Amino acid sequence: MDPTTIEAVLFDMDGTLVDSDAAVERAWRVWAREHGADPAAVLEIAHGAPAERTVRLIRPDLDEAGVTAAAARQLELQYDDLSDVVATPGAHELLAALTLPWAVVTSADVRLAKARLGAAGIAAPVLVTVEDITAGKPDPEGYVRGAELLGVAPSRCLVVEDAEVGVTAGRAAGATVAALKGVDGDLAIRDLHELARLLGV
Repeated sequence: MDPTTIEAVLFDMDGTLVDSDAAVERAWRVWAREHGADPAAVLEIAHGAPAERTVRLIRPDLDEAGVTAAAARQLELQYDDLSDVVATPGAHELLAALTLPWAVVTSADVRLAKARLGAAGIAAPVLVTVEDITAGKPDPEGYVRGAELLGVAPSRCLVVEDAEVGVTAGRAAGATVAALKGVDGDLAIRDLHELARLLGV
């Protein structure tokens, strides 16, 4: 990656800026039990994706009203579960030093996004949630919208992700994608400290 070509950074939230993996998994495990689903199968596809997408894949028998209700229940399980939600290693240092415009693009709704960012001590200057778009990740709409709000072409943005659906979304938007947790992106990073070094901040 040539850092001189990057004019803005679009961060995923859960697992990227905010360490909320345990809370996410707790909520999905409870939801899976309530819906008679295999928790392992649910967790395999849930990370990084909007709740409605996961519900549709796990419960294809539900009608639209059923999907909406099931997704709402899943989010309800997460809203107040913030006891161990913190910033990921290097997040505060990177954001404090970053001179490029940046945004958070998340599959969470605005209530959950603000709760988790608040718990992590992160104030996003621009926030794109699932409520701001018509199609969630892996659709690129969220990242395209984030770039638009920052006034930067998606091709000049760096997307930072930790989930395959998010990498797919970032690439489809035309951005370069830095990926955490061994996910296959354009650039593999161990943590946000490494990303800070690569960006020269």
